[in-house]
Amino acid sequence: MSRSIESMLGLLKIRVKRGIDLVVSDTFSSDPYVVVTQGKQKLKTKVVSNNCNPVWNEDLTLPIRDPSIPVQLTVYDKDTFSVDDEMGYANIDIKPYMDCIKMGLENLPNGCTIKKLQPTKENCLLEESGIIWNNGKITQDMALKLQNVASGVVEIRLEWLDV
Repeated sequence: MSRSIESMLGLLKIRVKRGIDLVVSDTFSSDPYVVVTQGKQKLKTKVVSNNCNPVWNEDLTLPIRDPSIPVQLTVYDKDTFSVDDEMGYANIDIKPYMDCIKMGLENLPNGCTIKKLQPTKENCLLEESGIIWNNGKITQDMALKLQNVASGVVEIRLEWLDV
């Protein structure tokens, strides 16, 4: 079954800001990059060599058709002679963000908090995350605690792009 452009709700821009205290995958460091997947869609950042606290500041744009399909962020260590090592993952819960988009808000004061989300076992948030009205756009900054590893946090920002 093919999906046409009409079924797309819009574009979700995920700014992958930086990683903090990522695990060492090679002898002394790691060469991390981030892969964001939703269903069959897969986007990735550039590799930052020899750095367990990488700064990517890279925008990945996902066409959103079904907000109930989970978005997963996975950090990998780039290896030259073997399969890249997984350095943890986090599920990005976009449902609360999408609920705020659907409200059709306009003309709010800049910096106005629409909703605050608390960390739970289900959402991978390291700390409280606010969904904010920012210069005519709704944004959400998140610090995601990586799962299945000893340490690691990835900071991202969500921003909706209408099509």
